[in-house]
Amino acid sequence: MRLPQFFTPRTVASAHCDLPCGVYDPAQARIEAESVKAIAEKYQANTDPEFRTRAILIKEQRAELVKHHLWVLWTDYFKAPHFEKYPQLNQLFNEATKLAGASGVKGSLDPAVGDQLLGKIEEISKIFWETKQA
Repeated sequence: MRLPQFFTPRTVASAHCDLPCGVYDPAQARIEAESVKAIAEKYQANTDPEFRTRAILIKEQRAELVKHHLWVLWTDYFKAPHFEKYPQLNQLFNEATKLAGASGVKGSLDPAVGDQLLGKIEEISKIFWETKQA
């Protein structure tokens, strides 16, 4: 056997991610978004500067997790047929990730911005569950 053939894989596999677990759920993004909103509410109700500093730090960390979970759904779960069937899906993800970022909950302490983010995640979730039933 020649050396190049020795290194050629005998079986080729492909997967949508590094570890094809198949476990996707918009609930992960929703839970983190609920946390962000709750932190904003607690921030508004508390005047202690140390509490407020900690609240901002935790809120920003949770907002990053929202973006992460949305990106995983957007890039790993949803495929071309989904985007064809639901043409608003890219726009929803774009709006949701922006609401999770600096121009949204990450840069705001207004619980109403958290509600907006939760609304976008709910729209994504409805589509997600429709695709799971198909």
